Amino acid sequence: MGWERLAETVPPDRPVLIAGPTASGKSALAMAIAETGGGRIVNADALQVFSDWQILTARPSPEDEARVSHALYGHVPGAEAYSVGRWLRDVAPLLSGPRPIVVGGTGLYFSALTAGLAEIPPVPRDVSEAAGARRADAGLEAMISDLDEESAARIDLRNPRRVQRAWEVLKATGRGIAAWQDDTGPPLLPLAEAVPLVLRAPPDWLNPRIVARFEAMLAAGLLAEAEANRAAWHPGLPSAKAIGASEVMAHLAGAIDLSQLRNNVAIQTRQYAKRQRSWFRGRMGDWRWIDPDPG
Repeated sequence: MGWERLAETVPPDRPVLIAGPTASGKSALAMAIAETGGGRIVNADALQVFSDWQILTARPSPEDEARVSHALYGHVPGAEAYSVGRWLRDVAPLLSGPRPIVVGGTGLYFSALTAGLAEIPPVPRDVSEAAGARRADAGLEAMISDLDEESAARIDLRNPRRVQRAWEVLKATGRGIAAWQDDTGPPLLPLAEAVPLVLRAPPDWLNPRIVARFEAMLAAGLLAEAEANRAAWHPGLPSAKAIGASEVMAHLAGAIDLSQLRNNVAIQTRQYAKRQRSWFRGRMGDWRWIDPDPG
């Protein structure tokens, strides 16, 4: 089913949520739905919020932004930290204007939007450092044994980041992460009130698209974009988490050639897409799963 045909089946009076791995065609689907039934495309990608990497993060083109209203793209300086909580505050007023078409690959944004977000206080640096030391010295099983029973039963104990996050919250606040989650307020947009769509994007279909998209980025001026960012660049910037940012800078510095750049970015992007697919499968079973656009 082509995107135009699919767009015709989407009720024009309901918000739309579009999730999918990187390079899977989410933006094209969002454009088709907006142009068919109206609406404003709202970003739900944690890296497309930053202003310094337009080409590298595959933000909408100026031409697309001229055709359809877009929001929350490139509105944050690359040196400024940005959280899911801030994204929720930014997106809240956009839910009552033109029909929102929320599109992106950051699963946590969609989870927070449709299920609510626990207002957990920031974890102090010394607690984070202690968590890292505990994990390095005693291992993951020791961290798990430190958790409260309810939190340990709820989180994915095979995921080291989830375990460490739960450990940090417990040590920093004296409450388990499960208790904080139970105090979560109502969601801004309950899933039942939206049209939730997930793109399947199997690896054998997606991987060639990843390569082709990076070639398009190079042709569109990616290296010039990187050169413009070079003076202020350092790997600790929030926007430095963009896939390929460190590699492009290494290429400009002469540390890797263009072939290595292409290969490294392709590997990283495939790995990221794999993590996204895993997240979506585990958390979005009640969404409508759709096959890639054959066009």
